[in-house]
Amino acid sequence: MRIPSSVVLPVGTHVDCCQEEEVEEKRCHIMAKIAAMLRERKSNLTHLINNLEGSGEPEFYVDQWERLKEMESCTLSILNLVAVNCRDHRDIKKLEAALLELVRNEELFPEVVRVLPPVYRQVEAAIIDISQSEEVGNHGMMDLQYLHSQLSQCQDLSMLGRELLQDILRYLHCVGLLVWYEEIKHLRSTVFLQPTFLITVFKLLVRYRLVQQLQSIS
Repeated sequence: MRIPSSVVLPVGTHVDCCQEEEVEEKRCHIMAKIAAMLRERKSNLTHLINNLEGSGEPEFYVDQWERLKEMESCTLSILNLVAVNCRDHRDIKKLEAALLELVRNEELFPEVVRVLPPVYRQVEAAIIDISQSEEVGNHGMMDLQYLHSQLSQCQDLSMLGRELLQDILRYLHCVGLLVWYEEIKHLRSTVFLQPTFLITVFKLLVRYRLVQQLQSIS
């Protein structure tokens, strides 16, 4: 919701727990809930913007107003939900094929036809080599400054500037090769070269009925 021109593909799992006729019914119900959520979000943003514009001293709220207007301008494309049975490898392959077809859609992803400078590929290849080296632990966490120094030692990357590296990291973050929380003050100096490690951590910490599960431990 905070990223301009986002594309979201909802995926419904546990199809094996449903009767065949229930799947389409649940799909329609979920899509309707998503549409209602987006309408509510738009209404709330409009209400907040109007409140700021109608305040006695709107000049004090310029930063908030600009942020709200930026959020209001973020368009969100919601694709039709894909239902899968995670226990069936064939369904996983179908989902993979659907994702690959979608990301090649130039209407959804205009950036797919963007021609990148050769240095982007060079940095990407170097980062993959660094992430697979014994020096990097399974967590894949690396200080941004140290990563820059490591890349600068690579052939053809000795003149790699800090600003260019940050541009490349933004791109690699967008395509999912790594994770860089540039906007979070306490994390912006850390690059996560292994996104799967973060997924594992999140799965452990963010889970259904976690409080009840912890309380059940004697």
